[in-house]
Amino acid sequence: MIVVPVKEGENIERAIKKFKRKFDKTGVIKELRRRQQFNKPSEIKREKMQHAIYVQQLHAHDDM
Repeated sequence: MIVVPVKEGENIERAIKKFKRKFDKTGVIKELRRRQQFNKPSEIKREKMQHAIYVQQLHAHDDM
C-alpha cells in the first residue's frame, strides 16, 4: 500500500504528484501489462537470444 504523508498547508497537487511517482516506481502497471498475455518459455528465450544478438552486433559495429 502506498502512503503519501501530506503536510498541513501543502498543496494537494503536489501530494498527487508524489503519489504518481511512487506508484510508477512500484512497477504495478508494467507487471499488469506483462501478465495480460501468456508467453511460452521458448518464446521468451528466443526473444532474449535475438536481443543479445542485436546488442552484440551494435557493439561490433561501434568497434569498427
